[in-house]
Amino acid sequence: MAPLSERAAVRRLLDRFGFGPRPGEPDAAGGFDRAADALLSATDDPAAPAPPALAPEPKPGKDKQARRQAQEQLRLEQAALTVWWLDRMVAAGVPLVERLTWFWHGHFATSAQKVRSARLMLAQNQTLRRLGLGDFAVLAKAMAVDPAMLIWLDGQKNTAKAANENLARELMELFTLGVGNYTEQDVREGARALTGWKVDRNTITASLAGRQHDAGAKTVLGHTGALDAASLVDVLVAQPASPRFVAQRLWFRLVSTAPADDDALGRLVAAYGPGRDVRGLLRAITAEPGFRDERSTLVKQPVEWAVGLMRALRIRPSALPEADRTKLLAGLRGMGQVPFLPPSVGGWPSGGAWLTTSAALARLQVARLLTAHADLSALSGRDPVAAAGALFGVDGWSERTAAALRRVAGQPAQLATVAAVAPEYVVSG
Repeated sequence: MAPLSERAAVRRLLDRFGFGPRPGEPDAAGGFDRAADALLSATDDPAAPAPPALAPEPKPGKDKQARRQAQEQLRLEQAALTVWWLDRMVAAGVPLVERLTWFWHGHFATSAQKVRSARLMLAQNQTLRRLGLGDFAVLAKAMAVDPAMLIWLDGQKNTAKAANENLARELMELFTLGVGNYTEQDVREGARALTGWKVDRNTITASLAGRQHDAGAKTVLGHTGALDAASLVDVLVAQPASPRFVAQRLWFRLVSTAPADDDALGRLVAAYGPGRDVRGLLRAITAEPGFRDERSTLVKQPVEWAVGLMRALRIRPSALPEADRTKLLAGLRGMGQVPFLPPSVGGWPSGGAWLTTSAALARLQVARLLTAHADLSALSGRDPVAAAGALFGVDGWSERTAAALRRVAGQPAQLATVAAVAPEYVVSG
């Protein structure tokens, strides 16, 4: 294992626990330990951009014009909500809260395509942000009865007379335990515990309809009782598999696609502890030698890449002209990742899945779009190639990349574009 230098470790920390450094941040951080302390003490920023005003969901009506108008309202509100969240990610001074909100959005993946309500997606997003660094059990309980989640996984169709197993299955397989740590009978019994929840789209709330809830005894993973949603989650998170599962999921997204070894996993689980402390688990991750291993590279997800680029260029998505905001969202679609629109309940892929030819073309188009709005005067000095590294927080370019950068050294916009799509920036080292 070859450890990173102190500066490279700081840059990795800013990449993995945030969305990449702003110019000068790695050197101003005061070393790895101080940077980690600053990030891990993060709370939500009271000066963060306020969410957009969202109207109640339109009632489509029967005629084509009313349906088109309703569809257009949903499209515009979803776009406004997406730009707002991108704005929060870009603007965050200490971005761990937004980074973990983004992680949990992929973990408890819910798509607006089926939910069809910007207000419900916003409410879920705010819940993830509020609870994402605390007790995982509290977060999981909130997600089990979250209105958007209930619609996404057919929780409203789950009644005492006609149990629907979708939510119970994903709660076990994808959210709390992982494959192989439950049985089909556990799923059936868990579905009974989740019966009776209904969503009120007008009030953006979910409530338990008593007559549709199965109040009888259920047995899940050897525990028998009159389980409901909250007590079912308590049973799941108390299983020995659950802390290991949560720790490995965070490791997979923040450190390496190679699982944490048994010794490291034991330390992470101990830090997570009986209080299921997500912040404590993150602190333990930063202390692991594997976090500083130079081999632990990750391909940036498209949203992480775009947000990091905007942070480096000091561009706010909301400040872009409307036509360019539309192009930015189209570029994210072209790369295969738009907030609030995960492709499935399993969330988005990772690693080489983002390195397709079509994604590379979309990445280039977004880079050109954003660099056209940036102040690139820093790239006009004597050593523009080194200046590009300083701008994007890249410690060094390969000879191939450096040669490509030198060819456009007198053209700041092209230089920044080439740097933004270079492997050294697209892959978090």
